Amino acid sequence: MSSPQSVPALGAHPTAGSNASRAETREQLAKATYDLLVIGGGILGTSVAWHAAQSGLRVAMVDAGDFAGATSSASSKLVHGGLRYLQTGAVKLVAENHHERRVLAKDVAPHLVNPLTFYLPVYKGGPVGAAKLGAGVFAYSALSAFGDGMGKVISPARAVADNPGLKTDNLKAVAVYYDHQMNDSRVAVMTVRAAVESGAVVLNHAEVTGLRMTRGRVSGAELKDRLDGTEFGVDARVVLNATGPWVDHLRRMEDKHALPSIRLSKGAHIVMKRTSPWKAAMATPIDKYRITFALPWEDQLLLGTTDEVYEGDPGDVRATESDIEQILDEAAFSVKDADLDRSLMTYAFAGLRVLPGGPGGVEKAKRETVVSEGAGGMLSVAGGKWTTYRHIGRVVMDKLAKLPGSPLTEDMEPVKSLVRRIALPGVANPNAVAHRLLVDREPGTRMDPLTARHLASHYGSLAFDIARLANEDPALAERIHPDGPEIWAQVAYARDNEWAETVDDVLRRRTTVTIRGLDDAAVRARVEEMLGGKA
Repeated sequence: MSSPQSVPALGAHPTAGSNASRAETREQLAKATYDLLVIGGGILGTSVAWHAAQSGLRVAMVDAGDFAGATSSASSKLVHGGLRYLQTGAVKLVAENHHERRVLAKDVAPHLVNPLTFYLPVYKGGPVGAAKLGAGVFAYSALSAFGDGMGKVISPARAVADNPGLKTDNLKAVAVYYDHQMNDSRVAVMTVRAAVESGAVVLNHAEVTGLRMTRGRVSGAELKDRLDGTEFGVDARVVLNATGPWVDHLRRMEDKHALPSIRLSKGAHIVMKRTSPWKAAMATPIDKYRITFALPWEDQLLLGTTDEVYEGDPGDVRATESDIEQILDEAAFSVKDADLDRSLMTYAFAGLRVLPGGPGGVEKAKRETVVSEGAGGMLSVAGGKWTTYRHIGRVVMDKLAKLPGSPLTEDMEPVKSLVRRIALPGVANPNAVAHRLLVDREPGTRMDPLTARHLASHYGSLAFDIARLANEDPALAERIHPDGPEIWAQVAYARDNEWAETVDDVLRRRTTVTIRGLDDAAVRARVEEMLGGKA
């Protein structure tokens, strides 16, 4: 395993993430009996598949849509300790979150997880005073052993120098703390790739239409390929339901009398073009429980989030006009009007938080993982967050091993023996990768510095594979859209190595073209052509 500082030669060619056709993968899934079938390829499913494959189990993972195609790619893009959890006294939880955050940033995914400074403005008449916030960010920093710096309070003048978009009317002070952020879709794809490189067999756009039962126990699933309608099945000794907002839907396939185990909260975000530099993120208290974010992300400004009960079809969740108005109104507490003009909006999206069932408002509900075993022996898991997704994967593995009469116990490595800091594919120092992309060029060729930086921070050392495609075919070296950093070689790479089957798979989740508002008709048509006519 290469260290974050090492960078392979441009000529090196790592194992491809996906080479088999869908037909070959379906045949592979249908002809074997797997130790573990994971249904759902979001945060939890990919983590469990990765850890299970590492432990020596024969693993299959399927998803009705794309990997991380729903809630898991609709997060606030943060890898964080959870500052607001301190006010509920969850000190141990915050410390655990900090540990996972720093392991991700240092060892597991330094090419994908980036440090981010946060400013927490204190306004006259606001819900929290400067003294309390100052003590809070100091305690928050202490729980991470001051590894990223010490939380403190700075003057409004100093803060506005870094963030010209900060409103200064009635601004008393600004508290400072430190966390990280990521592109959730890219982390998901790299985790799927890690699972495959450990031996898992995966297929997206494959919907479960029923569960296989043997002597009253769940023993696999019936599936339908959503792209061509092919029906097939998978046999497994244990089935894990990790379908997020759909977890109870699958539980009712196992037992039609199964009671609800979760409730859903909708979180919407919008993406804006930036009109001024943002050297720090903004986290502004709205009330006792809620904070609104203004985050510099992917050269844009990410605003949100909402938090409200959702009782509709999870497949229909979207950012509504009222969501957009709420986000802009709340952002206006601390962001200048010029940065919030509707003409700057490039994209809006919404996802669903999966919360434990119970009384009380969703804004107060604990963000914890729910694990349950059904009448037919299917294990269901829901909830959790990106920051601790590796930890949750290990918790589920431990649960699988301890199930009474578990058929997996003898065949799997103990959870405690798994390598805790194994890196995601492409691990490398992104600065070193970007430098190499710029200097190791064929005679007469040159890569744009913005493209080099983008590739390095989204693929790590795997960016050299994309650079090779661009070297071999000049058409693939061209930008997808003149206003974005991405190149057509990324589309070819997503198609051949990252399980991208549809236009949205490519433009929304393998790249950032859609969130930048650059997925016009011409771009979508060419992507569809490169995918072979798949819609």
